[in-house]
Parts: sequence; structure tokens; C-alpha cells
Amino acid sequence: MVDTTPLSRAVDHFADRLRAAPQSRLQRGAAAEALSLARELARRAQVRETPGVEPREMPDAGMFAAADQITVAGHDLALVLTEAGEVEEAVRLVAEAQKRAGV
Repeated sequence: MVDTTPLSRAVDHFADRLRAAPQSRLQRGAAAEALSLARELARRAQVRETPGVEPREMPDAGMFAAADQITVAGHDLALVLTEAGEVEEAVRLVAEAQKRAGV
């Protein structure tokens, strides 16, 4: 079993930063970046859980839900990853998205 703690920590940190961000920062693109990340993490989890089935796209629940969406998607992905390289790649995705979001 692979240790997915780094992914869970990275997702939780990004979510915490989003929750603390002012509305203006969310409106300037941080929420959109978070939603994009959440959609990618959810897509990866779905592909692992149900191979051969077209993944469903996570809906846009609004800028104030973006932190919760990356938390859910990130923790779902952490449950299905089986290789350290996959965890490292997911952590990199989170770090890059957080940097682009500016939080």
C-alpha cells in the first residue's frame, strides 16, 4: 500500500488557503483554478475506479465551494492510487494549481 499522505496534505493546504482567500482573489481566478484541479483529480479517480467508463465532469458549484471540491476530489483520488509515482504526480498537480491560483 502506498502512502498518500503527501497528496492529502497538499490538497488540504490548498483548500485551507482558498477558504482564507478574499472573495476578490477567488473571483480573479483562484476558484476557477481550483475547480479545474478538482475536475482533473476527480477524472483520474474515476478512470482508476471504473476503467472503460467515460468519467463524469465535476459540476461548477460556485467559487465558495471550490475548496470543498478539491478536498473531496483529492481524497477520493488518494483512496485509489497504488504507486508512489502517481502520488508524486498528483502532489505536483496540486502545487502547480495552487501557484497559478496565487494563494
